[in-house]
Amino acid sequence: MNKTELTAAVADLTGQSKKDTADVIDAVFGVIQAEVAAGRKVSVPGFGAFSPVERDARIGRNPSTGEPVKVEAKTVPVFKAGSEFKAAVNGLKATAAA
Repeated sequence: MNKTELTAAVADLTGQSKKDTADVIDAVFGVIQAEVAAGRKVSVPGFGAFSPVERDARIGRNPSTGEPVKVEAKTVPVFKAGSEFKAAVNGLKATAAA
């Protein structure tokens, strides 16, 4: 599913226009991106959490040549699925969240 298909599906479920739905989806993703970029975690109970994670500098390998390559330290965004999301993916009935 791509963003256009997501927008259409949400618009169908909510009865809102595709334009309004696209604006809301863009706003939600924009807020999540801005918060994680600012070093803060965004939790959506039952769905999951987005957070920034520090990766240490390391020595990697160029896959073409096998030559060692220095990989700089960086911060990367991480998503951790919540229990209800995991249960849904596994075809199980989600348990009520606390």
